[in-house]
Amino acid sequence: MKKVAYLASRVTIPGSMIRRTDAFEHDYMMDALRPAFAARGMEIVDVCWDDPKADWSSFDAALIGTTWDYWDRLEEFVATLERIGKLTQLHNPARLVRWNSRKTYLRELETKGARLIPTLWLDHCGEAEAKAAFDQLGADTLVFKRQVGAGAKDQHKLSRGEPVPEMPHAMMAQPFLPMIQKEGELSFIFIDGNLSHALVKRAQPGDYRIQSSYGGREEVIHPTPEDLAAAHAILGALDEIPLYGRVDMLRGDDGGLLLMELEVIEPYLYPKEGPELGARLAAGVARRLGTS
Repeated sequence: MKKVAYLASRVTIPGSMIRRTDAFEHDYMMDALRPAFAARGMEIVDVCWDDPKADWSSFDAALIGTTWDYWDRLEEFVATLERIGKLTQLHNPARLVRWNSRKTYLRELETKGARLIPTLWLDHCGEAEAKAAFDQLGADTLVFKRQVGAGAKDQHKLSRGEPVPEMPHAMMAQPFLPMIQKEGELSFIFIDGNLSHALVKRAQPGDYRIQSSYGGREEVIHPTPEDLAAAHAILGALDEIPLYGRVDMLRGDDGGLLLMELEVIEPYLYPKEGPELGARLAAGVARRLGTS
């Protein structure tokens, strides 16, 4: 039987004393993957990416799963992935992870046709830089995000004149778009370049963050051909199609979609909203292992 590692973290692995409040999403993923992989003669096992006892050569493949602490240990994380990739098949590959780990990748996608929210890149974001950003972007409310980060960690929504919190990381600033509260954020989950499912993620009333840890909720959608084409074009800008990817988008004032994120490291893939996800991922891994 082929054995596949699902890379988790100490903040998501079952039984951890420091488990995140949204780690139930890890459980949802494993519940979807285990039977689907077993049906193809594979066993999938969740392992912490930084487990010093892990024998990566004992696995036929490894999937990056819920490694939801990497952003504070980026170089260690990427170095570990590079080591894993030399010992077994790794998806997605470490070179793609390194590129995707810093949100400046969005600038490269923009040169290839992606439509972005206007963005100011601030490698140093002190009070002066933050205050100047309002005039530079021509907006009275901005969202400041870490260039290396996820899950709205250390993210700030500020209006002109409000106190500026300490932001010790390299940041990106964007105008706040009310559409996030009106329609929500659209997510398109692709396996091997093909749409698995799509959903809209909405914040709870009074908030703008759509993550489950902030009370966000999800609803399955059936995208229009135009919306699907916009999302698919983002993947098409890559040099090679990854095993999995999630394209997060927000509708602009003209009705077209703007790219928020292309997540190809450790995105939650919403198996509850996509009941075929497990089978699709298992089939993709089986093809790569030559057992399909």
